[in-house]
Amino acid sequence: MTSLNARAALLSLLLFGLLLGIWHLATMNAGAASLATAAAPAMTPEQIEYARLMGKPVPADAGASTSPVTTKSGFPTLAQMGATVVHHLADPFYDKGPNDKGIGLQLAYSLGRVALGYVLAALVAIPLGFAIGMSPLIHRALDPFIQVLKPISPLAWMPLALYTIKDSAASGIFVIFICSVWPMLINTAFGVAGVRKEWLNVARTLEVRPLRRALEVILPAAAPTILTGMRISMGIAWLVIVAAEMLVGGTGIGYFVWNEWNNLSLPNVVFAILVIGLVGMTLDGLFARAQKAVTYAD
Repeated sequence: MTSLNARAALLSLLLFGLLLGIWHLATMNAGAASLATAAAPAMTPEQIEYARLMGKPVPADAGASTSPVTTKSGFPTLAQMGATVVHHLADPFYDKGPNDKGIGLQLAYSLGRVALGYVLAALVAIPLGFAIGMSPLIHRALDPFIQVLKPISPLAWMPLALYTIKDSAASGIFVIFICSVWPMLINTAFGVAGVRKEWLNVARTLEVRPLRRALEVILPAAAPTILTGMRISMGIAWLVIVAAEMLVGGTGIGYFVWNEWNNLSLPNVVFAILVIGLVGMTLDGLFARAQKAVTYAD
């Protein structure tokens, strides 16, 4: 197993190096042109106009150059990405106004919304999933509602949430709630319904009370399936919050991406995309560890 992990890590590093090499070759001409015109102002007319609208100082000669290199936004080079990463990580929690916050603060806003909506979804989905899994009557009664509501895109709820709640942050939390409920609910019901009948029969023979039976027999047996649903829900929630924040604006990593695109700053956009991926991978890894911890071999 150790040898397999080592070879897999080596292959991952080789693929990563290959991707960086392709990136470097694809942006090499743009990087050379940028070096050749390093003395020229780098602001485009769009960037100058945006800076003026935001009340930021603009150098008098910022728009003097009409070189196509300086007026055309190209894909960032590896050197530019390195500088962007250093810039953001040097002070990730600064706050200079509504449209100028550090990447750490933006992530904190997004993770806070995800955590709150996710916890609310778990408080609803897991007990309800237990009831559905333990009662065929409740399962048959609620299944039509689940099948109708489950396929609806979470973002389709956003206009209704904004109209009724009238708060963008709370609407984002509601969207996280609604997208996180269904995988947890369905996996919990499936896991509870799939508990071995022999274990339940032994519990009945020993006259174990229903609450104790649910906590000490059904919950440990269904825990791996429940954690699978929670893991899927977290992945969906992290996907949805980025899109939701692009729609409602204000704060968050999704808004950061959209705002930097409006600023015509592709290095910042690419950096934010990488951060979103790394945070998503970390969250998935945490749930994978929790799932492994509650999985027992027969």
